[in-house]
Amino acid sequence: MAGSTSGTTSSNPSLNPSAPKILLAKPSAGPVPGKFGRGGGEDETAPHRARLPPVGSLNLLSDSWEFHIDRFLPFLTENTDFKVVGIIGPPGAGKSTIMNELYGFDGVSPGMLPPFAIQSEETRAMARHCTVGIEPRISAERLILLDTQSVFSPSVLSEIMRPDGSSTVSVLSGESLSAELAHEIMNIQLGVLLASICHILLVVSEGVHDNSMWHMMLTVDLLKHGIPDPSCITPLHSQSSTLGLHKEGKDKVHEVEEYIGTPVFVHTKLQDQDLSPPNIVQTKKALLQYFGSSSFMRRKCANKPTDQPAMTQINAKDTELLDLLMIPYKNKDDSPEAQCESYVSSLWKLRDQVLSMNCPSFTRNVSERDWLKSSAKIWELVKSSPIIAEYSRTLLSSGMFRR
Repeated sequence: MAGSTSGTTSSNPSLNPSAPKILLAKPSAGPVPGKFGRGGGEDETAPHRARLPPVGSLNLLSDSWEFHIDRFLPFLTENTDFKVVGIIGPPGAGKSTIMNELYGFDGVSPGMLPPFAIQSEETRAMARHCTVGIEPRISAERLILLDTQSVFSPSVLSEIMRPDGSSTVSVLSGESLSAELAHEIMNIQLGVLLASICHILLVVSEGVHDNSMWHMMLTVDLLKHGIPDPSCITPLHSQSSTLGLHKEGKDKVHEVEEYIGTPVFVHTKLQDQDLSPPNIVQTKKALLQYFGSSSFMRRKCANKPTDQPAMTQINAKDTELLDLLMIPYKNKDDSPEAQCESYVSSLWKLRDQVLSMNCPSFTRNVSERDWLKSSAKIWELVKSSPIIAEYSRTLLSSGMFRR
């Protein structure tokens, strides 16, 4: 079935001379960095100019908010047995570290660069983000991993802000917005895209008390209406043989329940007291209460023999309806006598859970290459979504953002 992995072991490349390429080290940087170490010395005042990713980059989504597939497409095949895992979260929450673990990167081996760049001390000291747009990789298990730029990122906001406060990036089909509002809409658009094209979406929060990502995912759930999954969009190369299917698919998009990726909520950098069994149960109950009426819950409950639980009475079995993973703060030495699960073992547990998840598939079988081509079209639907545009106008009229 499309979008599911048959196992966690990869095939022997020697038995298959045409085995697909596997991305490991991040490509070398391209031009000399410009502002904040990116952009190749672009003119900061250039109005809404599309900028291609630097030479050597595989970014699907550039800093000009345009979708590019040409550089990643050669690494994909006509295989239909794959799984797409995306990640979204604030700066410094450990997104790239988690994605490296899912890839199976062994950081102990000397001289090996991680597939996803992680924050260096210099990057952290200068409050910069190290991932731009969407950075893709594909693992031996045919996991398509999508690392993304941080949401709620001051450095991203700083990069898109002109001296007059307007945005250098056009996020809503040419509408001119203030940088603050454009930044807010960019976060929503990124979430809607990932929820539309991923089988699993890791929603990462730092600490146990920050619910800003929970609130954002509720907004994504609200605004995603009308955005199909990649299998509902006919690839460009399919012509006469699939014209009928294309029309049929467009008609059925509204007949079936709208697709939405399965969220896995991950809280990182937790202290020992946050990981006590009573606190974990309380966090799970709070998560269930928060998303009780969302599409995430409806999809989960559809696979359960019982009806959706009453939110006023949540028991231990109900807390399993949403996936929650708790990762402790990384200590310099994980003591074997520690009462709680260690940082390393928590990452292993996360990888095992993601690889073994039986998440909903797309509406139809779709190959890796067609998934990517259709994802580019879905991005255009997201940018031109009338629902997101109306949400932007509502925020503007509320007085929360400058005009």
